Amino acid sequence: MDGRKIVHIDMDAFYASVEQRDNPDLRGKPVVVAWRGKRSVVCAASYEARRFGVRSAMAAVYAERLCPQATFVPPDFVRYRAVSRAVHGILQRYTELIEPLSLDEAYLDVTENKAGISTATKVASTIRREIREELGLTASAGVAPNKFLAKIASDWRKPDGLFVIQPADVEDFLTSLSVDRIPGVGKVTAERLSRAGVRTVGELRTHGLEELQTLFGRYGQRLFELARGIDNNPVVPNRPTKSVSAEDTFEQDVLLAETEPIIRRLAEKTWSAASKQTRIAQTVVLKLKTSDFRVLTRSQTPNSPPESVEELTTIALSLLQRVHTGPTQRFRLVGVGLGNFRDREECEAPMLPWH
Repeated sequence: MDGRKIVHIDMDAFYASVEQRDNPDLRGKPVVVAWRGKRSVVCAASYEARRFGVRSAMAAVYAERLCPQATFVPPDFVRYRAVSRAVHGILQRYTELIEPLSLDEAYLDVTENKAGISTATKVASTIRREIREELGLTASAGVAPNKFLAKIASDWRKPDGLFVIQPADVEDFLTSLSVDRIPGVGKVTAERLSRAGVRTVGELRTHGLEELQTLFGRYGQRLFELARGIDNNPVVPNRPTKSVSAEDTFEQDVLLAETEPIIRRLAEKTWSAASKQTRIAQTVVLKLKTSDFRVLTRSQTPNSPPESVEELTTIALSLLQRVHTGPTQRFRLVGVGLGNFRDREECEAPMLPWH
């Protein structure tokens, strides 16, 4: 460990909590932030709704089946961004080393803090108290020697929790942790590790660097380091977003003519993710993978950035006209993305904060 003190702040059910704060009738009730419609997806769910299994990025119609008593509220990103700026203002009281991940979460390096507070834990506690008192919202926080551990810690006692991983406790904390809690370990990687007899970080630690590199290439070294609690990535203020996207791989390949409802649903997911970013996307990308694994991409950069999910969807669907394959060609994957992110001063569209 290099002596750094990292805090990860994560607002609790952010969009839904803002809606509950601003509408007392919604407090204590299941709230789902989503557009209505068969193709819509959930942007956020209150903890009351999550108890019924409702989750972000879930199809809204499925969420309604799980929790028919939920109140559905259309997202208001202008309001969420304003609240996000207020949160960012509180964070800036303690450090300039702030790396926003989205509207509702950020890393802070408080190895040295502006207020001269003696410990990182006290800094995190103070930030959480000020968010509650000034904004009427709750945030969870993780405190640790690096970003990897701080992010895991912030989720440990959600909602409205604080968890600290001291340097001396890192090895013990990680030993029983499931490997799927490691960033980058998705379903496929977790299954490969499971086949190798690895289900916990402690079990992962028994495998050498060369073995992991053989199995996972360059990511093998990252796995080796994280299993030992090593993460030397610094907190980088204003890390530029390159792209956001959503894609689906199908159990059965589909024809091009059958992709429209899929593209509409993926556009919703992508728009929701992009709305959390700090910069504005200029380019719409459509990605297709054929049944024989050829990847086709089509993109368009309109005169002005897409300003609504409807506009994004229209452009993504129009890109289908530029896909020239035989009528019997089938596809195993479809993706919709936004790229070419720019700062506000480079665009005419409204700013997406934590800047």
